[in-house]
Amino acid sequence: MTYAFGPGRWTPAVRAIILTNGVVFLATLVMPQLIVGLLGLSPQDVLTSGRIWEPATYLFVHSPRSFGHVLFNMLAVWMFGVELERRWGTVAFAKYYFVTGIGAGLTTVLVSLLPFAATAPVYYTTTVGASGAVYGLLLAWALIFPHRQILFMLIFPLPARVFVLILGGIAFLSALGAGGGPVAHMTHLGGLVVGWIYLKGPKNLRLDLQYHLTRWRMERMRRRFDVHRGGRDDWRDRIH
Repeated sequence: MTYAFGPGRWTPAVRAIILTNGVVFLATLVMPQLIVGLLGLSPQDVLTSGRIWEPATYLFVHSPRSFGHVLFNMLAVWMFGVELERRWGTVAFAKYYFVTGIGAGLTTVLVSLLPFAATAPVYYTTTVGASGAVYGLLLAWALIFPHRQILFMLIFPLPARVFVLILGGIAFLSALGAGGGPVAHMTHLGGLVVGWIYLKGPKNLRLDLQYHLTRWRMERMRRRFDVHRGGRDDWRDRIH
């Protein structure tokens, strides 16, 4: 039996995501209040100040007080994103990443409006980090490779589908009692739910990744070869 760490070399979208997060993290170390205040996700800012870019930009911001936050998120993007991008193609993978990440951010905004004491602090809390999109990647990876082994807590090997179910359960239970705590558990749960709807929901609610993968392959072949449309085969056209 052989063991290997990681999926191999970076793919284009994964490289762009990791490098962008790294650059923004370095900028956050220098100007933490400016970067977090401008790009972090605050439901109050989105709803009252019209800062509609925040459900997208928060994905690239991580806490300057925790290097582990950005490190483990980007490690997960590499570990799980590379195989997904190879399978789907760069465009389809990037769309899925941002759909789940932005969807997780919008979930946070919607939860902040619920009339419950536990969710009220979310309205004033600033959320940062790529964890919503990372949870979406975990879900997709588990659906495609359900029997692959993942080390839970870096110790216990579990099938990928069981691992994601446990993470989903933890996120759900934590969200019920965390409110506006330091970890946006509802954002994590939002990434899982949006990812599931995208991949397994009704066709009118999701993008057909297989369709986009086929189109991507055909376009790549068309750039490499002269592709002629089908039709009547005239033998005279084949004389040179």
